[in-house]
Amino acid sequence: MAVISAPSLHSSFSTSPLLLRSPFPSPPPPRSKLAPISCSPSSSSSPSPLMAPQSEDGRKRFMEFPYVSAPHRDLMVDLFSTMESRLGSYLLPCTLPPDVQYYHNEGGTALASLHVRSGLKPSPIDFILGSWLHCELPSGALNITSLSAYLSPSTDAPNFLMELIQSSPTSLVLILDLPPRKDLVLHPEYLQTFYEDTQIDEYRKILEKIPEVRPYSSSSLYIRCVVSPTAILVCIETEPGRTERMEEIVRDHVSAIAKEVLGIWLDRCACGGREMGETDRVHLAKRDRVFKSKTIEIDLGSSLPRLFGQEVATRVLGAMREVFSI
Repeated sequence: MAVISAPSLHSSFSTSPLLLRSPFPSPPPPRSKLAPISCSPSSSSSPSPLMAPQSEDGRKRFMEFPYVSAPHRDLMVDLFSTMESRLGSYLLPCTLPPDVQYYHNEGGTALASLHVRSGLKPSPIDFILGSWLHCELPSGALNITSLSAYLSPSTDAPNFLMELIQSSPTSLVLILDLPPRKDLVLHPEYLQTFYEDTQIDEYRKILEKIPEVRPYSSSSLYIRCVVSPTAILVCIETEPGRTERMEEIVRDHVSAIAKEVLGIWLDRCACGGREMGETDRVHLAKRDRVFKSKTIEIDLGSSLPRLFGQEVATRVLGAMREVFSI
């Protein structure tokens, strides 16, 4: 399920640098020069051998991404596997009930899969969350895939967010960002460290040079104020019937850029070794709770009952509130 934005609903790695297939006009510096890597990758991206059978089954179902194109599916599997591999030593197995890991409405017109792995305490990881949603609407099929990672108050580094929201085979909204966890006006060094030194804004500029790509603006003022100034918020639209062109853009451009942004987040944020003092942790924990509460209220709380019915929505929202600790 979408974690920060679902515009269609509201409106109805390895340690090696990942190379872009398309060269930069002015390349950002390699990530290996930006920050030391302090997280050790796991030897495998597969789930922990201690994972309960129902959790492993839920992960397999989640990783199918059954309703999207092959390039779209490959991207989501690659990103989630990379995140698990790099952060594996910090992550606990998924403990969601089976009827939350996969759920649907009575008519079978709305289906979703949710996979959450919480971080060990103490560690810089609060939890990672992946999901997919498929819904048959009067206007056509809606497919949303998302991957997000929340850091704990032990660090003030940005979180990670990616969503692909597809309302037709030729229309796609991409949201890709490292949402800040500090006020960028009051903390200009934070802006410098995570958004200027990384030259992360170059990826947005590259995407917007593609003829089929145009900037996207969410109708939610709250969503527009919580993303970073370098957030990639774009709508990709190809000509009617040109599904192969959409798949080409996802495979050759979106995929490469998403992997780069995830790599920056892993190196700089999750594994950057940036630690907070006790007083700052208390303030940050309070801010994080407000952000999570708004996520439930604005996004999940409004869309789940309409799509899945109140009984299913209550069950899923209850599990999500436990994950979000709200």
